Parts: sequence; structure tokens; C-alpha cells
Amino acid sequence: MTLNTALAGASALVAIAFALSTWDRWLRRRRPHELAWTIAMVLFAIASIALWWAEARGWSEPSFRIFFAFGAVINVPWLGLGTVYLLAGARVGNIVTRWLIGFSGFALGVVWVAPLSQAVDPNTFPTAKDLFGALPRMLAAVGSAIPAVAIFAGAIWSAWRVMRGRVPAVTTAATRNVRSARLLAFGNVLIALGTIILSMSGTFSGRLGKDTAFAVTLLAGVVVLFTGFLVASNATRPVKTSTHVYVREMLTSATN
Repeated sequence: MTLNTALAGASALVAIAFALSTWDRWLRRRRPHELAWTIAMVLFAIASIALWWAEARGWSEPSFRIFFAFGAVINVPWLGLGTVYLLAGARVGNIVTRWLIGFSGFALGVVWVAPLSQAVDPNTFPTAKDLFGALPRMLAAVGSAIPAVAIFAGAIWSAWRVMRGRVPAVTTAATRNVRSARLLAFGNVLIALGTIILSMSGTFSGRLGKDTAFAVTLLAGVVVLFTGFLVASNATRPVKTSTHVYVREMLTSATN
């Protein structure tokens, strides 16, 4: 087993643990941002498993397409959807969800059928620049950059609002029940940091190599995100809701 294989496998295990945690919370509370994060972590796990398989058995066209589609194109938008629900409420979140479902279906179709400019080398970490045309790469840029900025900005903004004793939301439909404002703010900072780490593979590729840099940032990013989720969760108390009114507990921009 190589280092890259181990890192990719560890990333998949952390993502699965993260997904199970948010899935359990969604089953108990039925808050849409938790379902969005569950979907994002399942996609993250699929991409990590594809990376693990490719590092262990050699890259192939199917493993590259799966890794690119689930890890570079549609993963971060679903994570960002949780931020939208938390900051903008259910009405805006539901609209974004419909658009995101359409984007995800279109992107998956494009990535799966787009022609490759050359055969995939089993022993070389493949890149979209070398193998794909303009459309798949444009979808990856849109699917990664915009949601990542939203998650980072939302997490920092929420931490600032919490520290000032205000509700971290842009809608009055949300409420919160915070046990520790400092702990909640720290959880938001970790979420912002995790988002940055996930986008830093290019920074380390010169020293570590493209495949190792991606595997390292993948594992470190999801670990920091999961830690932020756990920290923010421990900073809050359950919020009681009436029969006719669903009260959303606005904890963070990227985790509850």
C-alpha cells in the first residue's frame, strides 16, 4: 500500500463518518442543511474511493471520470447548499436546490460522455487540463470556486455575528440556542480553514507531486471540516419547535 492509497482511503473513511453524523441529525431533526451536507459527504466519499482505487490499481478512464465528477464538479456545490439554507432560509434554499439538481445531472452527463484528448496513463495522476475540453473544465471551475467562496465567506461572517451576540443569518425566520458563542465561532473558523485547505493542492504539488498533494489536502480538508462540525455541534443546545412552526437553529454557515 502506497502513501497516496492510504491517504485516499483515510479520506473516504472520514467522509463516511461525517455523512453518517449529518444523516443521523437529519433523521432526528429534518433540517434541510443537514441533508445537503450528507449528500456532499457521500459525494466526497465516492471521489475518495475512486482516488483510492486508482492509486491502488492504476488510473483508468472510469476512475478518472468518477473522481473528477464527484470530487471536482458537484461535491462543493452541495456543501455550499447547506450554507444557503442556514443563511438565507428554506425558501431560497429550495430554489437553489432545484437549480443544483439540474446542474448536477447536466454536469454528470457531460463528464461521463466528454471525449478525452488522450488515453489515461495508469501510472500518472490525470488532470482535466490534459484530458478534457473546455466544457468539463468550465463546469469544474463554476462548481468549485463559487460555492467555496460562499462557504468561506459565510463561515467567517457567521463567526463574526455569533461573537457579537447576533443571529448568524440574513433572515428573521431563523433562531439559535447557543451554549458557547466562542466555541461556535471557533467551529466556523475551522470550517473556513477546511474550505481553504481543500483548494490548496496546487500550492503543494511542486514539492509533493500532484497526486500526493491532492491526497494530503483532501484528507486534511475533510478532517478540519469534520472537526468544525463537531466543535460547532457541541456549542449549541437543541431548539424546541411547535407543531405548526419549524424553527431552524442557525449555528454556522457550514455546519449545525
